[in-house]
Amino acid sequence: MGVNCVSNFSAPDHPEPLPPHHRLYNPRLQSTAGELRRRMTKAEACLWKYVLRAGQMKGYTFNRQRPVLRYVADFMCKPLNLIIEVDGSIHNDPKMQKHDAFRQHELEACGFTVIRFTNTEVLKAIESVRRAIQFKIQDLESSALLTGRKRVKVTSSEKVPQ
Repeated sequence: MGVNCVSNFSAPDHPEPLPPHHRLYNPRLQSTAGELRRRMTKAEACLWKYVLRAGQMKGYTFNRQRPVLRYVADFMCKPLNLIIEVDGSIHNDPKMQKHDAFRQHELEACGFTVIRFTNTEVLKAIESVRRAIQFKIQDLESSALLTGRKRVKVTSSEKVPQ
């Protein structure tokens, strides 16, 4: 089964599809994403506050609870097409693992890189998580240089307050 990576989600007040630079944003999940932002888990809040917020990760901007395709990604860096998921114990369930694998396959088929951490990893070893994310960003930057793909890094003067 192929994955449709065309941004065919329309905003309620705009009947036409969103432009490609929206990185497959799904406005139908906007209210769900907002609720998830208000109810972040302790691990998600720690990762956001101590690692990803305000360009702390090599100057890249990450969005929390970003609607993409049919899902809400925990964290997303649009310029890198990088999605970071923080998984609680429910993700140990075999049915949930199957769902996670399918979801990850769909996202990767659309050009995203997905990395996952458990709540325990974030809460007990946040520096290791930070290093793993830094290494992944370096890999993505290197592969972008090797393949000639453009990855845009936002400078501090261009950042929009969140």
